[in-house]
Amino acid sequence: MFDIEGSFDRQLLTSGKPRPTIVFPESHDPRIIEAACHLTRFVRPVFLASEAAVREVVARDIPDLDPNRLEFALAESAFVDIPQHPELVDEFAQVHIQNCLRHGNTVGLAEARQFACQPVNFGILAVAQGHCDTVVGGAASHENEYFRPMVGMLAADDDCCEAGVFVLPDDQPDNTFAHNIVVFGDVGVNATMTPEILAKVAVGTCAIARDLIPEDVLPHIHGAIVSHSNRGSDEGPSPALVRQATKLVPALLEERTARGERYRSISIQGEVKVSVALSKRSATYYQPGQDVSWPGAANVIICPNLDMGSMLYHLYSIRFPKAKKFPVMFGLRFKGVDLAMDCTPEDIRLAVKACLVRMYRYGAWQETPKDTFFRRYRVLAINPGSTSTKIAIYEGDQERFTQELQHSAEELRPFEGKPVTSQFAFRKDVILDFLAQHDLPVASLDAVSGRGGVLWPVTHGTYTVNETMAKDLLAGVQGDHASNLGGLIARELVAGSGRPAFIVDPVVVDEVPDRAKITGFKMIRRKVISHALNQIATARRYAEEQQTFYEKINVIVAHMGGGISIGAHRRGLYLDVNNALDGEGPFTPQRSGSLPVGQLIDLCFSGKYTKEQLKKLNKGQGGLIDLLGTADVRDLERRYLAGEAEVVDVMDAMAYQIAKWITSLLPAFEGEKVDQILLTGGIARCRPVVAFIQRGVAATGCGVTVYPGENEMFALAKGALRVLSGKEVPKVYAGLTSRT
Repeated sequence: MFDIEGSFDRQLLTSGKPRPTIVFPESHDPRIIEAACHLTRFVRPVFLASEAAVREVVARDIPDLDPNRLEFALAESAFVDIPQHPELVDEFAQVHIQNCLRHGNTVGLAEARQFACQPVNFGILAVAQGHCDTVVGGAASHENEYFRPMVGMLAADDDCCEAGVFVLPDDQPDNTFAHNIVVFGDVGVNATMTPEILAKVAVGTCAIARDLIPEDVLPHIHGAIVSHSNRGSDEGPSPALVRQATKLVPALLEERTARGERYRSISIQGEVKVSVALSKRSATYYQPGQDVSWPGAANVIICPNLDMGSMLYHLYSIRFPKAKKFPVMFGLRFKGVDLAMDCTPEDIRLAVKACLVRMYRYGAWQETPKDTFFRRYRVLAINPGSTSTKIAIYEGDQERFTQELQHSAEELRPFEGKPVTSQFAFRKDVILDFLAQHDLPVASLDAVSGRGGVLWPVTHGTYTVNETMAKDLLAGVQGDHASNLGGLIARELVAGSGRPAFIVDPVVVDEVPDRAKITGFKMIRRKVISHALNQIATARRYAEEQQTFYEKINVIVAHMGGGISIGAHRRGLYLDVNNALDGEGPFTPQRSGSLPVGQLIDLCFSGKYTKEQLKKLNKGQGGLIDLLGTADVRDLERRYLAGEAEVVDVMDAMAYQIAKWITSLLPAFEGEKVDQILLTGGIARCRPVVAFIQRGVAATGCGVTVYPGENEMFALAKGALRVLSGKEVPKVYAGLTSRT
């Protein structure tokens, strides 16, 4: 049985599109709530009910719903108690008044408000006015309550149609349809029928099938326009009308093919008996006229009237209860989903995902026009490096602008021999100048989020840059590093404006218990300095993809870049990680990693190296640079795949050490199951290293998910957004006493 939902998921996850805003007017229906709880990875749900009302339905009707999934879904959703939004009611009432006037009717303001307060009408009007992208209904509303108003308000053309898509189980005995996939098109959506409308409906229904079913599954889409009777009938399109429509099909298919080459695989036959369309045996004996070319069994059937379309949909639903089935609308520009009243939560999920797949394939949709229910806060992220400052502006979770501002050696020469914070005014001015040149005023920002510096140890989270933090960053209390500039610049940019400045998960995040810090040498305790920002952001990303929270998962994250840090994240705590700054852990492109202590002591006192030379070998000139003469992992991957023996040995050794360090963290979970091992950073793009690690950790029984590269700018913005949207309370830095 073709896994159509898996196919949809793969297409949606690779689209690169933001999540559309989907409004569910029937928010008291448990099927709607259950389906929405499985859709938050792909959509932003808007329930037209209070959160308390939704929770009450769950407690009463779906008590077995996974509580983690429920809490995550509710956290990702908006709840609209309609009477609490009079401004929207008034806006929608005015739209209703104008619509009535266009149809020759007059309604008063009070009546229009009453109309707009009905959840179904409110949802439809919210889409029409750009507050949401798609309305989903029909599960608990009769045709005249939802379907007809939705089509009347949202239809883009006069050639709407509704298709019912079925993926039948493998044990379907007759194997009438290729891969047991069939699509029924319903002409009954249209009040009148002309050859032009019928031809458009036929092509549109086949286009739905082509959009949704990959060509490697169904190479050809064969459509059949069913004629109610070869001798004519008063019901549905007559044979003469079907013949006229069929003549128009080739030109319409050519137009469709101009939009997408995939549509060239569509063929449509007119004036087909229903017995032929639904029976493989009948099709075998069917002898069309000389002017008819029959390509084979149809997998798209355009029904002659509303009754037959509805009958076939429900007949197949009853006959094949295990079938995957869902409706799809054509002609609404993906603004509406119409559900059958006997739908299941799975039917709803499939219908919404099918709508999104087609929405993305057409490419016209970019984002929700208005941010009414999910405000798009504007955040500037700042990430200072040694010779550059990277900045990015986000509106909500969408990157609007990013730039790496390079600082030349000549510009930095006045600061040589001075603390990096002496560059504060210079770098701040560079940012301001650049923003001004590109018409990006600081006054338009809701917050600024800077890369966290080398402060005193803190717990993970988003911190407001206060006076205590600013003093410690300026003093470099734990070291002189470019990241110390991030919070300082962020604070200065919003000074006096009342808007917040944040840092997010600085390198000094330390939630490691003492047992992981005690060593066998009384004078030495393990320090905790790591790629906390990308570590925690990667763990959060995985949690969101599982539609749950960072606080609910157990993962091991390996950040693999110029430095490598490998951390244990147990239910929202960062419980152990190697000190990547000092070179502890696996060797890396530039760092020596942990070394045999006795041999290292001997080397230190051998007289062959100075202290400074050894420090450079530990960090900066060690690892792949010392072993192979380069830190360019892309070039080394090429040489590895070419079979260069020395490169293979060294790269395998690095991967082996990474895998060994990953497995060494299992005790941090105290016997709890590790949900996943996550690989991130630039080296996560290196196929041989990733493959070796996957083999090396296979005995843990954990799956491995790879997130190539790092997205520190997005992580900085996300931390600020969690606070601005009320999902997280900002933490207060208190210097030496910050860690709790």
